[in-house]
Amino acid sequence: MDWVPVVFITFKVIVFGSCMFYAIKWHHDQGKKAKEEARLRQEAAERAAGASE
Repeated sequence: MDWVPVVFITFKVIVFGSCMFYAIKWHHDQGKKAKEEARLRQEAAERAAGASE
């Protein structure tokens, strides 16, 4: 029965590590998406300002 804590702790580390990886990846992807949307909005605003001149 000495193997039970080893198995459970190993499982816990693997699950938490995976969750941390995907949480960090999701936040990173959301940041990139927000930057891209801001860049597109900026370009659209510049084109609209250039077209009105």
